[in-house]
Amino acid sequence: MKHRVWSACAGAVAMLMLLPGPQASAQQKSEITLSRQPGIFYMPSHIMEKNKLIEKHAASLGVPGVITKWVNLSGGGAQTDALLAGSVDILNTGTGNLLLLWDRTRGGVKGIVATSAQPMTLISRDPNIKSIKDFGPNDKIAVPTVKVSTQAIVLQIAASEAFGADQWSKLDANTVQLGHPDAYVAMSNAQHEVRNHFAIPPFTFLEMKNVPGAHVVLFSPDVMGGPLSQAQFFTTTKFADANPKIVQAVRDATKEAHDLIRSDTKAAVEIYKEVTGDKTSVEDLLAWLKEPGMMEWNLQPQGTMKFAAHLHKVGTLKTMPKAFTDYYLPVAHDLKGN
Repeated sequence: MKHRVWSACAGAVAMLMLLPGPQASAQQKSEITLSRQPGIFYMPSHIMEKNKLIEKHAASLGVPGVITKWVNLSGGGAQTDALLAGSVDILNTGTGNLLLLWDRTRGGVKGIVATSAQPMTLISRDPNIKSIKDFGPNDKIAVPTVKVSTQAIVLQIAASEAFGADQWSKLDANTVQLGHPDAYVAMSNAQHEVRNHFAIPPFTFLEMKNVPGAHVVLFSPDVMGGPLSQAQFFTTTKFADANPKIVQAVRDATKEAHDLIRSDTKAAVEIYKEVTGDKTSVEDLLAWLKEPGMMEWNLQPQGTMKFAAHLHKVGTLKTMPKAFTDYYLPVAHDLKGN
């Protein structure tokens, strides 16, 4: 039970290690499939899709005619399965999944660039739960993927601080796997057994606004001592070796998307709404993006080494990276990440 999620990935990881590598100067792919999860965290990807930014930057690098396909998956676990099965080329998801695959494939999966580091918020609608010390054995906490997701691991770090270093897994048994949209539905149903959700925007704000009794139990920056990259692009090193200009195009496209969010936030929000079908008003989205920490759109990974240190301490990572550059591709090595 302790490592159920890690074990479930083992066969897929083994398959990845057996895949044929790029043969000398392998052909670059012209059709690229990328995946992401729901939420404002992934706004850069929506801008990249709408404005065809990867296609644009690939062409400028001498690779014209690239076609991108974006796939929406509810959790990082589903994304990593898709990467390992070969049905997706590049993922846009959390730090935990990147570190796990980097470790399990012995460096066969690495990051390209980070995309966002907005706060995650543990929300409860149970009036008896004011801090993580109030969770009883039957209090369920929704996270995107048990044990692996960024939320699940931040909860472990918080538990180790609240209950003692050897109690880091104390709340693991409380977690249940629900994508953020499904968790919001559960939180909105007074009869549902899930009364707690480690949420990301916009679900954080939707729950605080619409769920009776919703209140904050903890913020991720308080646990991590600052921003934590929740979303980053990553891929296999085999794909990166065969498609270096596509990898560079992803970095360049991400930066252009970030620049648009900062320079014309309203236009960025309108693209997000168009691509996702989110019915939230532009006015609400703009107001939420003015909240503390909500404009953390950066290429450099943030807080990921503290994350890695925890995973190594508890035995999840067999190898402790010396720096973020161990699990990020050279395209990111000039960034001042941590």
